[in-house]
Amino acid sequence: MARAATTSDVFNAIAEPRRREILVLLRAGERPVAELALELGIPQPGASKHLRVLREVGLVRDRKAGKQRVYGLDARGLRRVHEWTGGFEQFWNESFDRLDAYVQDLKRERQE
Repeated sequence: MARAATTSDVFNAIAEPRRREILVLLRAGERPVAELALELGIPQPGASKHLRVLREVGLVRDRKAGKQRVYGLDARGLRRVHEWTGGFEQFWNESFDRLDAYVQDLKRERQE
């Protein structure tokens, strides 16, 4: 089965580390593309390419501000990711409960 294009699937889009970095930077508020590129240490065309992908999957929005293009986070697009990862919450909670029980057993053994 062919892999989904990054521009149509939010999971593939955020699989790229730079795109996740962009989302983290945009959590603090809107930023111009030039500022994002500088912060990421990549050329502006590279930042623009990543931002285009994120926009096409609905994770960022953009607007013109004079001659600049300003990007902002649209976290609604992360709902599918949140719902999918939330399905693993019970697994992790049970794992942490088992770990806690193990640590408590070790503490009791040391005290005896």
